[in-house]
This record gives sequence, structure tokens and C-alpha cells, in this order.
Amino acid sequence: MVPFDEVDRETLLSGRRDWMDSDHAAALSRHPLDCLETEYPHYVGAVGGSGEAPSPKRQHPVFYGCFDWHSAVHSHWCLIRQLRLFEDHPDEAAVTRSISGRFTAANVEREVEYLDDHPSFERPYGWAWLLRLAAELHLWDDERADEWRAVLRPLEQSVVDLVRDGFLSRQRPIRVGTHHNSAFALQCVLDYAAVTGADGLAVAARERSRAFFEGDRNYPVEYEPMGFDFLSPALAEADLMRRVLDREAFVAWVDEFLPELTEPPYDGALDPVEVDPESADGSELHLVGLNLSKAWCLAGVGSALGDHRYATAFERSAERHAVEGLERAFTDDYAGAHWLSSFVLYLLTRNEGGVAPVDGRPDA
Repeated sequence: MVPFDEVDRETLLSGRRDWMDSDHAAALSRHPLDCLETEYPHYVGAVGGSGEAPSPKRQHPVFYGCFDWHSAVHSHWCLIRQLRLFEDHPDEAAVTRSISGRFTAANVEREVEYLDDHPSFERPYGWAWLLRLAAELHLWDDERADEWRAVLRPLEQSVVDLVRDGFLSRQRPIRVGTHHNSAFALQCVLDYAAVTGADGLAVAARERSRAFFEGDRNYPVEYEPMGFDFLSPALAEADLMRRVLDREAFVAWVDEFLPELTEPPYDGALDPVEVDPESADGSELHLVGLNLSKAWCLAGVGSALGDHRYATAFERSAERHAVEGLERAFTDDYAGAHWLSSFVLYLLTRNEGGVAPVDGRPDA
């Protein structure tokens, strides 16, 4: 197997899986498959008193592994997407067995009950990934996908309702590089709506995106990143707006939003983030994820810019971010192993359906 970070850069940024073989597939599934059934260590949330230590598996019988709920959700997405894209996946039987064991009506009912009782739980990041998971099942023409989607549908509908009432109703965006980022969540909502034909949800999400971000100017990109970011607020916002605006409007928006990105000190945003390989701090592994997510944002935004003056710089920057991120993504450190494979797969297969069109134009 050619290591991911040694693949030629044009292939790496193609967003297609046709260059990957069964060894690459096995590498992408190894950590998610193991972590999905790893209940501890786990972030269990607030503990109300002495002796109160809620069991993750009791509270979340589907999404209890991977340290936290959202990581369990996008690890399911990661494995299901692999089954859709890789014929004869080497871990197909193990993945199917693992997911089928958790995707039961009773387990999903418990997940729905928990959200009913805790309506702000995992808002918006976990909700966003749940919609990506549902969209992936919708895309996959397979009996297993039909069965799993039917079982998951009550939770899917619950999250759609929560998104409408508890996220798209918000009046101010959150511009951080971590889980509460509004732009990333809106991307996921829009992509879900495009895949499933949820036109009303798409309209509401576009309206909220414009209300939040269309008037943004002169973003202070030189302030990024904070030490524990795994998203770039600036690039996540741009990656959202390519889904919302037509190309002419998007190019004009970029000129106002990032007017001097290729000039110092703003051009630092085009450089990958240095990661200390000796650090045992989980925040360093967040920065590995940051390089991966910046790579997919830069590639997507660059492709939407056409012959804009930033297009080539974005493409070259995306390549460098991808190589830097992939070099450290397959760590055995659980702080990164429980989630980074999903970011790798998102980057490497971003043009295989389920993610915004490569030309950036909205679907409607």
C-alpha cells in the first residue's frame, strides 16, 4: 500500500476513491470499527452528585463508543460510507455485524427519548453528523442501508425537528473552531437537504446562512488558529457560502470577506498548522484534524472560485494541508484515533456524493 501522505497530490485532492485499494480501506476502518464498541474512556457530561456516573451504553445504546456521542455518530458515517464506496471491503462483515447489533428499534427509541429529555444535547455538531449519517444511508443502494435507515428514521426525524426549532431559529452565529461552529453545522444541514430532497429545510438553512454570514467583511483570519481548533472558522464559513451563493455572488463575497489573503500577515492561513509530534496533549491532535478540514475547505472553495486570483493558491494550500494532516492522522493515541479517520475519509472522498457539488453552485 502506498501511504496516504505519499500519494501524488493531484490524486490525493481528487476527492475520488478509485485510487485506493483494500489496504487503504482497512486502514480507514481499523480505528472506527474498534472505537465504536469501546465504551470507556468516555465523556459522560455533567455529573449531578456523588455516586452518579451514568453509563454511556445505558444512555446511548447506539452511539455510546468513541469517547463521545458525536464521534460515535460520525464513525458510523465513516464505516457506512466505506461500505458504499468500496466493493468487497475487507472489513465488510465485521462492520455489518457491529452496526446491525446496535441499530435496533429499541436502541434508537432510547436515543430519541434522551434527546427529548435533553433537547440541547450535541447541538449543533452531533446533530450535523447525524444528518450526514442519514444522508449516507439515503445514497447507498443496498438492503442493509434500507433496513438501517428505517430503524434510524425516528432519530433522524427528531434531529431534523431539533435543527429547525433549536438551531435554525438562532439569531447569532457562533464563530469558533470547535464543536459549536455554526457554519459547519449549516453545511451538513444543506448537504442532507440536497441528498434527501428536503426542500423546505434547504430554504430555511440558506436563509439562516445568509442572515449569519452574507454581510461579513474583512475577516481577521490572522487570529487563527486557537490551540485546540479542528475547524477554521473563516474557511468553514467560506465552504458554507459556496453552497449558498451562485458563483458570481460567491466570488464577490470572497473578495470582501478575505480581501488580502495572499498578503502578509493574512497569508499565514494558507500554511498548514505545525503539530508537535512529541506532545501528549489531545489538543495537538485537534490540530491534525484542523489541517484535514482546512484541506477540504480550501479544495472546495478553490474549485468554486474558477479563475479567481486565489484559486491556484487555495489548490496548492489544500495539497500541503492534506499531506500534513495525513502524515499524523492514523495515530494509535485514542485522543485522535476515535475521530480522525472520519476527517480523512471526508477529505479523500468529498466528490463521491453527499458533499456539496464541486462547482459550489446550490442545487436549487
